Amino acid sequence: MSERGALAALLFITANLTIPAAAEPSVTILDLPFRARALRGPGSEVSVAVATSGVLLIARPKGIGSTTPEPGTAIAVVWGDGGGAVLGLSDGKVTTTLLGAETVEGLAAAETPRGALPGSRRAVRDGLSAHLANPIPALAGGPGQARDLVVRERQPVAMGGDPKPVPIATSIVPAAHDAAFAVRRPHIVRIDGQPVIVAVTVTPAGGASLVLIGRPEGKPDAKPVADTAWTVRARGAAQAAGPGGQPLKPAAIADFSGTGRPQIAAVAAPDGAGLLQLWTSEAGALRLAYEAPGYTNVSPGEGEADLAALIEPEKDGPPDLALPILDRSAVAILSLKDGIRERMRLALPAPAAFGLATLGRGEAARLLVGLADGRIAVVTR
Repeated sequence: MSERGALAALLFITANLTIPAAAEPSVTILDLPFRARALRGPGSEVSVAVATSGVLLIARPKGIGSTTPEPGTAIAVVWGDGGGAVLGLSDGKVTTTLLGAETVEGLAAAETPRGALPGSRRAVRDGLSAHLANPIPALAGGPGQARDLVVRERQPVAMGGDPKPVPIATSIVPAAHDAAFAVRRPHIVRIDGQPVIVAVTVTPAGGASLVLIGRPEGKPDAKPVADTAWTVRARGAAQAAGPGGQPLKPAAIADFSGTGRPQIAAVAAPDGAGLLQLWTSEAGALRLAYEAPGYTNVSPGEGEADLAALIEPEKDGPPDLALPILDRSAVAILSLKDGIRERMRLALPAPAAFGLATLGRGEAARLLVGLADGRIAVVTR
């Protein structure tokens, strides 16, 4: 080989040695000393309660290098019959802080307030809460349903004088039109500056519809109790249930399009075709913008598990959506801007079952997936 050829070969080898390898997506299993059965992500009622209750001050960090999450950082909470844990993110690694199962379950009990439908979860945001109440037999067979949605709203308190209880205004919203509320956790979102509750109703024929519940049009946020009646403001087209009778289930609400206006991602027939749908609210009506088959966000077990999660961008831009594929053997990460586009799919060591949550943002985010065998998978993009 000539001197020039040898030099070229050496440069080629050196260049290839110094090119950094692309980071590959990976799935690992979190080391926990108990079998988990529930998972709640950042911003959930349980995670907020754990972060603000002081239990982390006396909790036990697990493992060498594990630390109790710093105040104000996003956390997820997982628990089972044998224990509980707080999960945080530090330097790209998921940290684990052990808690007693009784402690977590005590804080989680508030998710189902007194009078709420057994097994349901309420929504809480900005002094507003909403929960399902008054169980009734299913109109079209399958799981039971609820007759009413109860909206509780914290009222302004006059300044000065002796301390007074915070007044609460309560509104009872019937499903109307011979319908009932499906056992789907309500979501609270702001549209056009006003709080709106997203719920799901079911008809006697079995079709399920998204509904938007709000105050009568033109009513500002703060009004006397007599003027705070909430009502169904918009109703989407009915969607057929899956073969197991599972109705439409909301997955997430966010500005997926980047227009500054939130859209609703939901899965129709989640135990059938698994149609991921994107709904928009325009001129007081709900419109189906896009749909794609092959996804689900229902859990095979009991309770209302969150089997979908947002992945917020590192900088400006719309979030991605993570949720399982139809057989729950993998997690798909999707962009919902200008359609439904799957970015990647990551296989799981066991089917997703009781929860999906996100720690971190963008490419540095870690997905936590509750598996059917009680383990927690950590998905690195």
